[in-house]
Amino acid sequence: MTTLQTVIIAVVEGLTEFLPVSSTGHMIIVQKLMGVDSSLDFVKAFTVNIQFGAILSVLVLYGRRFLQGRDFYWKLLLAFLPAAVAGLLLEAVIDRLLDRVWLVAVMLVAGGVLMLKVDAWFGRADERQDVDWKRALLIGCSQCAAMIPGVSRSMATIVGGMAAGLSRQQAAEFSFFLAVPTMAAASGYKLLKILTDPALASALTDNLTTLLLGNVVAFLVALAAIRLFIGFLTKHGFKAFGYYRIAVGLLILAFGFWGGKGG
Repeated sequence: MTTLQTVIIAVVEGLTEFLPVSSTGHMIIVQKLMGVDSSLDFVKAFTVNIQFGAILSVLVLYGRRFLQGRDFYWKLLLAFLPAAVAGLLLEAVIDRLLDRVWLVAVMLVAGGVLMLKVDAWFGRADERQDVDWKRALLIGCSQCAAMIPGVSRSMATIVGGMAAGLSRQQAAEFSFFLAVPTMAAASGYKLLKILTDPALASALTDNLTTLLLGNVVAFLVALAAIRLFIGFLTKHGFKAFGYYRIAVGLLILAFGFWGGKGG
């Protein structure tokens, strides 16, 4: 990948990782539009590993909130486990889906329709509700849906939290917290696989500057995106994100129908 392609993909990651619009789906789409072969092992690894930068942005913004005691960490672990188990069992299937732009488009539209309904269904939660063990498990199970490109980890966990009785802000913030172990595990696992494969390890070494640049850009952009998202979500809800998802998904489907390389 060129420096410009690296920066653009990292900006997309930073902007979309914590929004309910699917960061992986957007990166796949952008890679296709720029002619980046998303089936290459390094590109797949890059797509996952620049999430380290996004993780760091959560720790910077919410560092003190992570110091809540063991009960909080056990709940995060419980919420993390369903996706961890499903990810290991379905790894090969997930990898095959990562360059399916048509699937991303369909999931963007389907998720967009869901976003239009979320506020009406779950938008009256009591602000005083707490994330108990049952809610943590439900959010964790919801996160498994995000393994389908285009669904959005953020959307799945926020909707899961609201369905469990949390307010929009509470659900979004727990989604951010859950992103730390989830994304760290996914990125670390992918990095470990690369380092244990001589050919892939060599490719990583050759592209180390690219990976570092991607993480720095993703970190800086995610810092701003998180702040803006929480304020916007609290005031306006999900409808804008729903319309955006539907519009992007339909445009990608139309692009494919017109003969473009839709995956």
